Amino acid sequence: MLLTGFFSLMRLGEMAFPDDKKLQDWKKISRRHTLSFKENSYSFQLPFHKADRFFSGNTILVTHGESTIDPIHHFRTYLTSCDTLLPFHSALWLRGDGTIPTRSFFVQHLHLFFDKEVGGQSMRAEKGTPPSLIQARG
Repeated sequence: MLLTGFFSLMRLGEMAFPDDKKLQDWKKISRRHTLSFKENSYSFQLPFHKADRFFSGNTILVTHGESTIDPIHHFRTYLTSCDTLLPFHSALWLRGDGTIPTRSFFVQHLHLFFDKEVGGQSMRAEKGTPPSLIQARG
């Protein structure tokens, strides 16, 4: 989730359930069947998000780019694990017990590796990428 969020500039709220169970909506969860791979990228459908005025969803595209970190390799490793542990689950993002990760679950694990200043918005935005570059990437 971290690498996909970083390389696609997704917000945590687009990948994880809110902590408040009353706000958890399965219509907002990306599904495994929308995933596709190309030679140097993968994509999936974000079915709905707070900026989607027409409720049409968006395609999220993740590419390797010029980074030394390969998000595609790590995503394939994650998928292999999911396919082994939870072969019939429809959600794209899953914990080992089959539940959808919540915001607090993600942030708790994020803080094992990063300082407390890194949170749920775009990881690049929080590390000083100019807003014009973020907007240009979509």
